[in-house]
Order: sequence, then C-alpha cells, then structure tokens
Amino acid sequence: MVLPDKIGVMTLPDVTLFPQSMLPLYIFEPRYRRMLKESLESHRLFCVAQRKPETSRDIPAEVAGLGLIRASVVHGNGTSHMILQGLTRVRLDKTLRYKPYRVNHIEVLKTPEEVDGNLDSNVRRLKDVVTERLDLGVAFPSSSGKEQLVKAKDILSYLNALEDPGQVADMVACSLLPDSGQRQVILETVALEQRLNYLVAFLIAEIRRLRADMD
Repeated sequence: MVLPDKIGVMTLPDVTLFPQSMLPLYIFEPRYRRMLKESLESHRLFCVAQRKPETSRDIPAEVAGLGLIRASVVHGNGTSHMILQGLTRVRLDKTLRYKPYRVNHIEVLKTPEEVDGNLDSNVRRLKDVVTERLDLGVAFPSSSGKEQLVKAKDILSYLNALEDPGQVADMVACSLLPDSGQRQVILETVALEQRLNYLVAFLIAEIRRLRADMD
C-alpha cells in the first residue's frame, strides 16, 4: 500500500493506535465526521494521536498511529461507529492546516533491523513476564458487555503464533498496559530491543502494584 505524505489527524486523550491492533471509535464531532467522510472517499486512512497530557488543548503527541478503516457505519444523526486497523507508526511533521480538522505531513517510522543475538532471549523474557502478569488475572469486555476473564494459555497461544517480535511487543502493550503514558512510550520507541526492555519494565511494575493491592 502506498501511503500519503499528509493525513488528517484525530487527537484523543489516553488513546494509542498500535500497528495491527483494532481500535473501535465513535465519531460524533463535526470536524471528525468530515474527516471520516473525506477519508472514506479517498484512501480510507485515519491517523490517531494521543493528546499531550500536560494540556487540555488538542495538541497531539509527536508519534501517532496510522490506521486503515476496516468498517464504518453511519447513523441517522450523522454520527458513525468505525473500526481502525493499525498499519504503522508515523511521526507528525509540519502542520498544514488546523481547520476543519488538523492535517499534518507524516514520516513513516520503520523498525530498524536488529543485528545482535539478544532479541530472541528478550522476547522469551517478555513472554515469561506476560505469563506472570496473566496469572494475576485480566478481563476483557465480552460481546454481552460483561467482562470475562481471559485464560493465560489462550493469550500466550496467540502470541506464540506471531512471528514478528515487534508485533508481539505491540500486542502486549495494547492489551496489558493500562497506563496511557506507558503505551505512548512503547509507540514512540522504534528500536525493538529497547521497546522490549521498556515493556518488560512496565509489566514488572504493574505486577508489583497488583500484588501490593492484593496484600
């Protein structure tokens, strides 16, 4: 797929779009309704950036997620529900306009190839920590709206089926990191070994927090 060099940007608090992840969104603001309409009429791409936490204004983080609109349903009142599939990390460069919605030049961020032999051991370490985290329990919303505990073996089976270590890291971050700031750090970390190290550290801290709450 040929990606454009400029794209509309939706800025949201506490939201991170990782490559390959699915993100459901409810589109109700007029500016983003127009952004969705124009995207569907052209490349079907949508960029989602996390709003910088130190401001109440729609100032996006420098690194965002670029996604493909997989499904979109418009309602009678003009609002829409849509599902984005993350494609890649992008750096937001020059802002070309602010109204009716923000448009930025973008730079696609590609994960550099790792040349050392530590990557496999880092991935195994991550999966060990994920197992430890899942043993404490994790729940996801079901189709009925109720939360259901997910079995650790089911998640690990899914992760083991992924051949790309970067995708493993991103799926873990998307699913198991509750802190939006930590998710943004993972999104911004292009170097894979460093990304894995950050993720392990964040998960260990979360495990300690959960165990302290249980005591």
